[in-house]
Amino acid sequence: MNSFVTEVAAFLLLAFPALFSIINPLGGAFIFLAATRGMSPAVRNRLARKVATYSFFLLVGSMLAGAFVLRFFGISVPVLRVAGGIVIALSAWKMLDASEDTGERDAAVEEANKRDADHMAFYPLTMPVTTGPGTISVAIALGIGETADRDPVMFGVEVLLATGLISLLIYALYRSSSQMSRAVGTTGTTIIARLSSFLLFCIGIQVLWSGVAELIASLPAR
Repeated sequence: MNSFVTEVAAFLLLAFPALFSIINPLGGAFIFLAATRGMSPAVRNRLARKVATYSFFLLVGSMLAGAFVLRFFGISVPVLRVAGGIVIALSAWKMLDASEDTGERDAAVEEANKRDADHMAFYPLTMPVTTGPGTISVAIALGIGETADRDPVMFGVEVLLATGLISLLIYALYRSSSQMSRAVGTTGTTIIARLSSFLLFCIGIQVLWSGVAELIASLPAR
């Protein structure tokens, strides 16, 4: 029993900080709020729950079967980073370039809000904003590094615990994004949202460049 607890704790101390640092749910909460302006609190809460749920399954799938899926389709991790970096950068640029005018959205129209939530829950708010290719790459690396000499059942429990904790944190922070916004004020929220979008854009470029650099390094020398 002690050995089981020790191994689980060791994996959580490795996986949780790695996933938290790349996902950055605190900064993501302000991006989430900026992308859902004009929606009612009920719809925003529902959307936060969906994003957290999608993130959970995406992380579990990446850690347990990500490497197999990439090999099956012949996709290398550098190519995944290049494609994902482009998507992240484009999504962040749209947020940076978005107008502050929210008059086109009517928060009172609940059905319209529901359609918006259904439309944007997975793309772009889950993938790539919350759990993008950088997160998937980290999750795949954790899965590859831990499955070699690890009991599959124990590893499954560890994955569920690590991804469950990070997903609950995503839900809690995204759900409370409006309260966080009120705490820092309108101007502070705008500044944080813009800075978070800019940092997300930089992350997209960094992920893209990492993939390009790996692809260049893999070219045969002449």
